[in-house]
Parts: sequence; C-alpha cells; structure tokens
Amino acid sequence: MYNIKQVEKLTGIKPHVLRYWEEVVPCFSPQKDFAGRRIYSQKELQLIFRIKFLTVHRKMTAEEAGRQILREAKIIQQKPETFRDISETRKILTDLLLKNAKQDNSEIKTKNESEK
Repeated sequence: MYNIKQVEKLTGIKPHVLRYWEEVVPCFSPQKDFAGRRIYSQKELQLIFRIKFLTVHRKMTAEEAGRQILREAKIIQQKPETFRDISETRKILTDLLLKNAKQDNSEIKTKNESEK
C-alpha cells in the first residue's frame, strides 16, 4: 500500500491530478485510512499507469481514458483467459516500473548525500 506522496514519486503524477482522476475515471477510487488519507494498492497503481499511458501517449482526456478503460473491461469480461494474461503482464510491468522508480530514488538520494 502506498500513500499519495509515494504514488507521486513512483508515477510522476501530482496529487491534485490523482484526486481529479478519482472524480472522472470510473472504478478509480483508492481506499482511505482512518484519518481520510488515500491509500493506493498495487491494483490502483496499475490503473494509474494505464490512465497515464492513455492521457500522455494517446493524448486522451481523463474522461476519455475512463471510457476506454470501461470498454476494455467489457471486452475482458467476455474473455477471462485474456483478462488473466493481461493482468499478469500488467503486474509484471508495474513491478518493474516500481523497482526502477525506487532504484532511481535511491540513486538520487545517494548522489545528494555524497555531494554534501
């Protein structure tokens, strides 16, 4: 589980954008802890990376990305084996992205400490 600042570091998406996506993208609704802070799961991270891809690389609005994700979900429901394959692939890719982001953050931290 990740808080909103960790998600920003991992994905490059600012907190205000994540909060906006909650309003306009169906099925994107991270849990909140007892204090009302957003908590993001691995599944939400995968969805964030998908929305980011659609908005940045495919030049869709967040609303269009949400509709695209719903269309994909309907197709996937009709072919459960495809869903399983796509889910496994997305999990592998998300894990790699997270590993690289953590490594990059660690290298930056080490570099900053050595410059002092």
